[in-house]
Amino acid sequence: MAFRKKVQFILAENPDIIIVPECEHPDKLNFEKEVTKPTDLFWHGKNPNKGLGVFSYSDFKIEPLTIYHPKFEYVLPLSVSNNKTKLIIFAIWAQKPEKHDCYTEHIWNAVHFYINLLEKESVILVGDFNSNSIWDKPNRIYNHSNLVSFLKNMKIHSTYHTYNNEEQGKETVPTLFMHRKMDRPLSLSPIVGQFFA
Repeated sequence: MAFRKKVQFILAENPDIIIVPECEHPDKLNFEKEVTKPTDLFWHGKNPNKGLGVFSYSDFKIEPLTIYHPKFEYVLPLSVSNNKTKLIIFAIWAQKPEKHDCYTEHIWNAVHFYINLLEKESVILVGDFNSNSIWDKPNRIYNHSNLVSFLKNMKIHSTYHTYNNEEQGKETVPTLFMHRKMDRPLSLSPIVGQFFA
């Protein structure tokens, strides 16, 4: 949350596109004067304090695809393009189901619904998957490892794991500290949740 207070640290990495789960509505984004403003943005959500924001800091334009289904509210299929490149980006903020704690069910159902889009060449799934193989329950078909296998069969692979030559669930560098406690390091999305076709 409070993207407006963190944006300067992210912009130091010179991003083209930023996916921001738990992002306040653009009307609440009162950036400091010296902070670079996005060239384009798309925001989705019901709570003005906590939605899913997608920001362009380049010449990429962001357009929601008409195939979007509200059943998969925070798995947003977007067209992201400039004069040279056209991508399909799924901006993701996995939600906890009502009956259990497996966040991956939300994404599992969405990728099966959007399977035709996943067959395209330039597809990226990125955001907060809220999952890792360490929390797999073997009797759940939609656990993290099965989602990774499904995407792998679609020729979609984790950039993080490919680049770092690491196995799912055996990451060596934490991407967050649970409840901001240094003694609770975890490797979760967004980095673990980035996939490319």
